[in-house]
Amino acid sequence: MAENTDPRGDAAAEDMPELSDCEDEDIDEEDKWQWMEEEEENNQTVTCLFCDKLLSSVSDTLQHCIAVHQVNIVDIIRKHNLDDYGYIKMINFIRSTKCDASSLTGLPDAPLPWESEDFLRPVIQDDPLLQTDPEELCEVEGANQSACPSSGAESHNALQQRTQAAEERARSSEEALARAMDDLHKLKLLAQGLVMNAETKKKSGNLGPVAELREDEDEAYFSSYGHYSIHEEMLKDKVRTESYRDFMYRNPEVFKDKVVLDVGCGTGILSMFAARSGAKKVIAVDQSVIIYQAMDIVRSNQLQDTITLIRGRIEDITLPVDKVDIIISEWMGYFLLMESMLDSVLYARDLYLSDTGSVYPDLCNISLVAVGDKQQHQDHLAFWDDVYGFNMACMKRVVVPEASVVAMKVDTLISEPAVVQTFDCNRVCLSELEFSSEFCLKITKTEECTAIVGYFDIFFDKGCSNKVMFSTGPEVTKTHWKQTVFLLEKPFSVQAGEELQGKITVRKHKRDPRALLVTFDLRDKKMIYSVQ
Repeated sequence: MAENTDPRGDAAAEDMPELSDCEDEDIDEEDKWQWMEEEEENNQTVTCLFCDKLLSSVSDTLQHCIAVHQVNIVDIIRKHNLDDYGYIKMINFIRSTKCDASSLTGLPDAPLPWESEDFLRPVIQDDPLLQTDPEELCEVEGANQSACPSSGAESHNALQQRTQAAEERARSSEEALARAMDDLHKLKLLAQGLVMNAETKKKSGNLGPVAELREDEDEAYFSSYGHYSIHEEMLKDKVRTESYRDFMYRNPEVFKDKVVLDVGCGTGILSMFAARSGAKKVIAVDQSVIIYQAMDIVRSNQLQDTITLIRGRIEDITLPVDKVDIIISEWMGYFLLMESMLDSVLYARDLYLSDTGSVYPDLCNISLVAVGDKQQHQDHLAFWDDVYGFNMACMKRVVVPEASVVAMKVDTLISEPAVVQTFDCNRVCLSELEFSSEFCLKITKTEECTAIVGYFDIFFDKGCSNKVMFSTGPEVTKTHWKQTVFLLEKPFSVQAGEELQGKITVRKHKRDPRALLVTFDLRDKKMIYSVQ
């Protein structure tokens, strides 16, 4: 963690004006605060909850509500046992809905009409009613009711109870403030480290239209990972997450005392697996705003001394170390290569990975399989022939080239799978991520072929005593990647035992480098699909 230094030095301190002494030192400090609070309260004007009348104080407003509108706000607080948030939501509900005073009597215990979090938003700026402690309101009314002629002992006891309750609230507030200050200090240290470590290497000068377009696309891409639902979906994918966990937990010798780089760390789950597996230091990098939640998550699990979080593209930042021993990343997109996140992993590998280090996962492949699913074809293509009595068949020209992501049924598979490309992440070059490959699918059922389906397999293999792998194929447990489906505009018949020959070409989309263009040459026809 970088040390926090102030470049202004002692000169800035010398320029600071001295604080003036109080003119009347005889005034007790507590009396001054009491006088200021009373002065502030006297200058308040409070709008009634049920009409436009302005009153001079909160207590006058509550008495006005009782006398004119026959509503006792304190009774409502007590009846429904409202805490601070419940009280605030009730006040904002009344103001925003302009409800009739009579509608607040006889409310059920649950649900209350103001339970929505939307009612935490103030209707009136600096509303004095929102700045009032509901517990104090109840105590004040209780004291007022007990102020009627009674014994001095009862009055004294009530005063003692109020004093004790006030002291208890003060102690609780002080403890909460101390905790908040401690959390703030730790957060500042984390932020300082983030800023110091994330100095970018942005290129100066005119980037040109192509580079600016790529920057806009990157911004949209990383913004999509700022949505928390996508992280929830990935974490709930047990095949994905538990495979990474099992690889690290079952092979602690790979991580013991190592420096690890997590590219695209998201919520930090892989970084924490690595830390728990014995890594000496973990550097977690992500451009998305999810990095701020990852900071809280790391601190909540007391791993901040091991894990350093940096916001930025790996291509634009400078790491606080020269070399790392291990690079981990969950970079895979649909059809493996969509999103082009592997490009960033290879950049980090070539710049930061030590000669004896490794990228994990280290091996992956892409496979194809033939499918015969007439119902799926009907639902997606024949549907356009008659849409509520209208011919929309022209839509097929734009629907067919758009690959879909679907979990296929095993009984629709009509061929054995064929691996069309394998990547070694420790050796593959960026240019090899665009490729052409011939394939042969051995047909297992006499059927109409309606689609070619693609999926990928992932391997944690290098140097592991306990090897781990997982597949995204249709015959195993479903993952959030499912399978990529390339529908045929015109299905054709195949025979069991036949070998369906073809060629696949995968290229990055020129207008959207994170998308793919996939071309199939199959039975003398060329079909081009986009995966995005």
